[in-house]
Amino acid sequence: MGIRLPSKIHNSKQVLKLQSLLSRNQTSAVPKGHCAVYVGEIQKKRFVVPISYLNHPDFRDLLHLAEEKFGFDHPMGGLTIPCEEGLFIDLTSRLNSMGVM
Repeated sequence: MGIRLPSKIHNSKQVLKLQSLLSRNQTSAVPKGHCAVYVGEIQKKRFVVPISYLNHPDFRDLLHLAEEKFGFDHPMGGLTIPCEEGLFIDLTSRLNSMGVM
């Protein structure tokens, strides 16, 4: 019995390590050069956008809106933009078609 215990502990550690890696990948799968933003007025949806979008004047307008509403206390724990999802998708589509990367 004493011989099997270390192998069970080792297997448990491997399972916990795998679970930890999987949970990290689900929440932080943001490629280098991008950032996650939460968009919506009631229901928040997560989007990953290139950081270059943050410098565009239209995107900055949304950031100012977020600053006015939330200040630096974001309820989702990240950058939250209080606008309609459709408006955000239209803006990011325009930025993408303009070649803002």
